[in-house]
Amino acid sequence: MVKQLILCGTCVGLLSGCFQVNTSQAPLTTTYPISDQQKMQSAHHWDVLAEHEAKLISNSLAGYSTALHVSDEHLETPFDRGFNSLLTSQLVKQGAVVKSTEYNAATVSYDVEVVKHKDRDAIRKAPGTWTVLAGGIAVAAHAANYWGETSRLLIPAAIGADFLSGSWVKNSDFEVIITTKVIKNDRILHSSSNIYYINGGDSDHYAPSPETTKNIKVTG
Repeated sequence: MVKQLILCGTCVGLLSGCFQVNTSQAPLTTTYPISDQQKMQSAHHWDVLAEHEAKLISNSLAGYSTALHVSDEHLETPFDRGFNSLLTSQLVKQGAVVKSTEYNAATVSYDVEVVKHKDRDAIRKAPGTWTVLAGGIAVAAHAANYWGETSRLLIPAAIGADFLSGSWVKNSDFEVIITTKVIKNDRILHSSSNIYYINGGDSDHYAPSPETTKNIKVTG
């Protein structure tokens, strides 16, 4: 019996060498390494982005002596109007020369693209999420076994909630791409893109609602 198994294993090994086992008819699906992406949920976050962009613009134009004009050509959404004012204020704060007209100035503009994903796989939880949850269950079980008063069981849960609740963020199928550019005489002096998650209900803050049309039946 042992000899038969050895012989069988030898034959399998020899046969496997006849085939390239590391092959596939199509590329295999893989995942990206875990990364972070912030979620934009308030006008304060718009100001944070405006400050970030103002610093980048100031650094990019350090070798240029040019005034800036923040374009107000398209102010269709709350984000357009809010970010326009916030970016203007942050540029002035950075010491930039900001003009109210385009004359002899580089134009600062920004584009906003809302992306809605319709068919996404589950997003993996942050590293340590299940460990923390398991630890919380263990603490609760320990309390149930050794603590006398039922009300004290709420203490570990409350501590855990206070510690973690500020980091809880709900996954979203909506993202927004915000690109800021500085252009003078058809030359792009600065370009920067930032991507954020947003809540689905806030998508109209970043993109105007599609115009609705009515079909009118004409008879005559």
